[in-house]
Amino acid sequence: MLSAFSNTFKIPELRNRIFFTLGMLFICRIVAMVPMPGVDAVALQRVVEAQAGGGIGGTFMGFVDLFSGGAFGQGAVGALSIWPYISASIIIQLMTAVIPTLERLAREGDTGRQKINQYTRYLTLVICLFQGYVLAATLERGDIFPDAVINPGMAFRSLAVLTMTSGTMLLMWLGEQITERGLGNGISVVIMVNIISRLPIAMVQFYIMFFGAGGITAQHSVFEMIFLVVLGFTVVSGTVMLTQGVRKVQIHTARRTVGRKVYSAQNTFMPLRVNYSGVMPIIFAGPLIAFPAALLRNITQERFSVLQRIGMAIQQGTTLYYLLFGILILFFSFFWVATQFNAMRIADDLKRSGGYVPGIRPGRATAEYLDQTMTRVTLIGALGLLIIAILPELLQYQLGIPAEVAAFMGGTSLLIVVGVALDTMRFMESHLLMRNYDGFLKHGRMRGRRG
Repeated sequence: MLSAFSNTFKIPELRNRIFFTLGMLFICRIVAMVPMPGVDAVALQRVVEAQAGGGIGGTFMGFVDLFSGGAFGQGAVGALSIWPYISASIIIQLMTAVIPTLERLAREGDTGRQKINQYTRYLTLVICLFQGYVLAATLERGDIFPDAVINPGMAFRSLAVLTMTSGTMLLMWLGEQITERGLGNGISVVIMVNIISRLPIAMVQFYIMFFGAGGITAQHSVFEMIFLVVLGFTVVSGTVMLTQGVRKVQIHTARRTVGRKVYSAQNTFMPLRVNYSGVMPIIFAGPLIAFPAALLRNITQERFSVLQRIGMAIQQGTTLYYLLFGILILFFSFFWVATQFNAMRIADDLKRSGGYVPGIRPGRATAEYLDQTMTRVTLIGALGLLIIAILPELLQYQLGIPAEVAAFMGGTSLLIVVGVALDTMRFMESHLLMRNYDGFLKHGRMRGRRG
């Protein structure tokens, strides 16, 4: 593997792509460090650090700070990070499945995709303006962020919305440049780097846990450290298997003649991904529990005390929270497959190309077979995703592991890092194999998530 990495710098095109990607990511990190006008970064960081490990609101702050690469805690212009673009992409992708106009655009090739990308950028701008205003108004609340804003008012809100929107749009543009001229999917790479930037803090917390430092005594034994290390390797291995796992459906193509060309019969397979929905179920399920719970717990009227107790009952670390979180992950796993996996269209495309599944009649019977197979595969993937998603919660609230360390033991952050790392290595390996170099693996090839 080390020789493969050294070979990447022997290919001029790949070397230029690597340096270009590193340059763009350097600019992304600067965006995450430039302070926003009118915000006391020290006061804001103090609040985020104090609340990042406890309560639903604190956990949400830690979540935002993690995926923004520390930009939120520093009050930087990139506080919104790239998530407005991700939200817009998810909305457009879901709307494509139900709006015929967008569905036709998606099937028109490059021209249609360019129009859909343009719609996504417009929606990103709208989401930035909305989220930027909400975040600016929240920063002015003294009960949540005391002394975080130097001069509250409409002037601060307007300037904050303008700077945060500009920061997100710049990150979006940088991500698109990485996709075009760098390594892999630029937006995903930006998110991965934001997450990895918090790894040094997690490593410091891990050291303090077992060895102590700065007057803090170690609170865990060496056996617990060994168990946590082994668990970490196991979870990473399981995440790789979940990300790479596919169910191969055999496809036979009959011998056919098109004009003067004769195509011989072929035996191939259709890969059905085990984790077809990726990290989407966790992204949907987390806020869907967090926001209602936070709102219910903040109810102070005596006549609504029942609602407040419900909010306390579904906060993180409770049995009811784990139950609801698991149900939502299972639901959104199947919901995403139902909206994005069109078995009837796949069956029609197979029929037109002369392909068929052995033992299954072409057309509707093939669509029903693919739908049933995908349902069984999705159940296995959803259960694996559920385990990976709940593990950091159990480590943090049941075993007392710091939130910074638990975040890298599963959940959305680990799924994103593993998935993007595999895609980036696959992209680099394709360039190596194209020029007769060995890949990263001595036997076989790396398989991408879209394989």
